[in-house]
Amino acid sequence: MKKIEVVAAIIKYGEEILCLQRPKNKLTYISEKFEFPGGKIEFGETNIEALKRELIEELEIEPSIGDLFLTINHQYPDFEIKMHSYICKVQTKEISLKEHISAEWLILDKLNSLDWAAADIPIVQKLIMND
Repeated sequence: MKKIEVVAAIIKYGEEILCLQRPKNKLTYISEKFEFPGGKIEFGETNIEALKRELIEELEIEPSIGDLFLTINHQYPDFEIKMHSYICKVQTKEISLKEHISAEWLILDKLNSLDWAAADIPIVQKLIMND
């Protein structure tokens, strides 16, 4: 089974958190699900370097990246993912969607209203529990 290591950003603007919806995908279990932005760590990159690069590529933003929040190991039917999530802060809600089909800025109480990708659910749960 293919194993991938990725980084994800929990982007905060005040009390709101950025939630992004994936495009349609042949893998139905991630198709059009919500996720935190980020992506694969390339060879030779640190987690922070990968996260900065991915956020510029996906959203054209450079947030302040804080501490590691949670690392998730999740097995999907076709691959296994190890995801390192970081709390990030932005000064504006202006983003440019390059890969996602929609974006929502939600307060913690509303995060459970979205259909999240399975690997992102533990992050959502920890965010809500830590409130």
